[in-house]
Amino acid sequence: MHDKYSYEASLMALHDRDVYRTMACGIAGLSVATDSLSAIKYAKVKPVRDHTGLAVDFVIEGDYPQYGNNDQRVDSIACDLVERFMKKIKVLPTYRNAVPTQSILTITSNVVYGQKTGNTPDGRRAGTPFAPGANPMHGRDRKGAVASLTSVAKLPFTYAKDGISYTFSIVPAALGKEETTRKTNLVGLLDGYFHHEAHVEGGQHLNVNVMNRDMLLDAIEHPENYPNLTIRVSGYAVRFNALTREQQQDVISRTFTQAL
Repeated sequence: MHDKYSYEASLMALHDRDVYRTMACGIAGLSVATDSLSAIKYAKVKPVRDHTGLAVDFVIEGDYPQYGNNDQRVDSIACDLVERFMKKIKVLPTYRNAVPTQSILTITSNVVYGQKTGNTPDGRRAGTPFAPGANPMHGRDRKGAVASLTSVAKLPFTYAKDGISYTFSIVPAALGKEETTRKTNLVGLLDGYFHHEAHVEGGQHLNVNVMNRDMLLDAIEHPENYPNLTIRVSGYAVRFNALTREQQQDVISRTFTQAL
């Protein structure tokens, strides 16, 4: 539309060099895809087909490593997905020779995407929201804050320069008993997440909530008591009461890390 009606003409009239155009792409459900491939590789996954031959469910036998626990067997799958997706996009022709970019960022769309997606080989049930952004799937990162943050920090930012977003929630008690200790430990987590090393590229974008799940549950039942309760949903802050019920339930179902 812009080309046809020359909406850009005035804006670009004095532009004295070639325009660098980008085409934004993204991954939604990274943890679902990662855990699904991990289940197929390390467990036994049998598809259940309907009368047309379409796989509508999966029977999983055995355990498999899950993304978010600093387990290289599955973290390497997540890294490979990010790299492969970008490399495959880059070889395709683009509109006006735009340069493709990639993000792992869903904001609240993970709820809608999950509602439209059927059963998956990782055991996720049809309609269940994806984890947002680069988050591990809800409740699967069981080894504490450091392990979860380390898994996400491994993702190659080189192939996702539009952003790798992790919305991280931790209960206050996990950070320590005293306020000064909690602040020190939280700063340590942040420093560690954004630290770059040869084998870990380091995190780029972290949204932090320090709160208890019980408070959010109470806010659903008694919103009048929490008119200004503000949380990080993704890359932005929002009043909890302004979210839809589905979005509120998604936030509550996320991992609230109980230990460092």
